[in-house]
Amino acid sequence: MSNLKTSICGVEFKNPVITSSGTFGFGTEYNKYYDVSKLGGMALKGLTLKARQGNPPKRIAETPMGILNSVGLQNPGVQTFVNDMLPYIRRFDTNLIANISGNTVEEYCEMVEILSDSSIDMIEMNISCPNVKKGGLNFGTDPKMVEEITGEVKKHCRKPLIVKLTPNVTDITEIARSAEAGGADALSLINTLLGMRIDINTRRPVLFNNMGGLSGPCVKPVAVRMVWQVRNAVKLPIIGMGGISNWEDAVEFMIAGADIISVGTANFIDPFTAPNIVEGLRKYTEANKLENISEIVGTVIPNK
Repeated sequence: MSNLKTSICGVEFKNPVITSSGTFGFGTEYNKYYDVSKLGGMALKGLTLKARQGNPPKRIAETPMGILNSVGLQNPGVQTFVNDMLPYIRRFDTNLIANISGNTVEEYCEMVEILSDSSIDMIEMNISCPNVKKGGLNFGTDPKMVEEITGEVKKHCRKPLIVKLTPNVTDITEIARSAEAGGADALSLINTLLGMRIDINTRRPVLFNNMGGLSGPCVKPVAVRMVWQVRNAVKLPIIGMGGISNWEDAVEFMIAGADIISVGTANFIDPFTAPNIVEGLRKYTEANKLENISEIVGTVIPNK
């Protein structure tokens, strides 16, 4: 049998398939369909320091080959998660990755302090959030700010720190290098692209928040390109995501340079997508006589 085991940042994954934050809740709903312990890991619903109700509706809208979302990080808050929810989901035999968002550097630091004392395996820092102390700019779009926040949060983080990169930048490699310089242990990309839909009858945006994050198969070519660029720019492990819907997509991302892949929007279409990808990767490695699936990572042959 071919080996799907993958290790990044000292954490071993039984296979390189995880689920993306915001598309899988805390795993409990999907566990009704199949044993989520079959997965390499789960990036859990995004957490903030305090509980949030999220944005008013409408906050999800379909688009051709994708969806727009502006949920607004509805969540119970990091301490409630650690106290009331983590003990229950820790029973799943898979890696748990906490995803965090904040408005200030101090909030991020406080959250990683709390999570570092928990049984979470890794922490994914979402830096596509407003920095209220810096005039409302996103942390993730300014290279200097990316390095600064990563460096400061890393001082307080005793778990492997994954920095999640936004694609809404001019040069993704510049941002990746800044996260690496700040001490990130790994990178995940891409987060959603910024998009918008307008109702032609009312002339109003479909989403209450006007704009939202675009995800799904429509963003895959952008995501593959950025994973390839980042693989050639930094030495950090990469979690690739963005429109992955089947095992062929997963293989494409890994050839581009992703050590692990993450399934997001496809979970809404077919809840069995992630375990089906695991099985597809197993058959692919056997058919190609690979000793380990990691042999294909970063093996793309660019045209001259």
